[in-house]
Amino acid sequence: MASRFTELVVDCHDPERLAAFWCAVLDFTVIDRSEGKVEIGSWEPTAEEVRARQMPPTLMFIRVSEGKAVKNRLHLDVSPIDRSTDDEVARLLGLGATTADVGQGPGRSWVVMADPEGNEFDVVRTLAPSGDSTGPEAR
Repeated sequence: MASRFTELVVDCHDPERLAAFWCAVLDFTVIDRSEGKVEIGSWEPTAEEVRARQMPPTLMFIRVSEGKAVKNRLHLDVSPIDRSTDDEVARLLGLGATTADVGQGPGRSWVVMADPEGNEFDVVRTLAPSGDSTGPEAR
């Protein structure tokens, strides 16, 4: 049997704050927390379910003392499911995200953003049914 992708770990200064941000972005819940660590997900993993099939990974935020120094080598892409990309970008800005310039240039179909600690992520195409979204990005 192969290994399973079970968690994506994000080093950060404030695990509670970052977990709350990403719970709001992804509609996840906190599934575990301990000192300096918060794990969120769309499901509560059990060893039996993970062995049976590949399940969505959880996100784990772990407190570290060092700061972020360069562009992330790994980032998340998120797709809005019930609104346009522009509307989702506006929602995420309201949650504390910022837009980011990582050299992507103009005219892209995605929007590069950063979470409250500066970790880049992309808002890509909307997955909303065509009648539920507006704007040129709803492809």
